[in-house]
Amino acid sequence: MKFGILIETNDPEKAWNGVRFAIAAHKKSHEVKIFLMSAGVEIESITHAKYNAKAQIDEFVKIGGTVLACGTCIKARNSEGTEVCPISTMNDCVAMVEWAEKVVSF
Repeated sequence: MKFGILIETNDPEKAWNGVRFAIAAHKKSHEVKIFLMSAGVEIESITHAKYNAKAQIDEFVKIGGTVLACGTCIKARNSEGTEVCPISTMNDCVAMVEWAEKVVSF
C-alpha cells in the first residue's frame, strides 16, 4: 500500500508518533512519503527526552523514506531546506496525495 503522511505539528509526541507510523509501515514493505507543513517543518529541532521526533525522522531517512517539506512554511520561519527537510511545494503535496492510497495526518 502507498501511505502519504502529513505532519503539521511541532508537538513532540504527535510528530514522534507520525514518524514512528511511517517507519513501521515502511518496515512492513509499504511505500511511504511524509510531507511536513505548518509547524511540522520544525521536525529537526523537535527533541524531547521521551519523544525525540528528530531521531525518528533521521531514522526514516536512513531507511530510505521520502520526506518533503512545505517551502512556504520553512521560509515563514526564516529557515532553509535541509537534506532531511527539503524545500517542496504545494504541488508536491498534491502529487503525494494523488499518489497515496491512504493519507494519514498528525
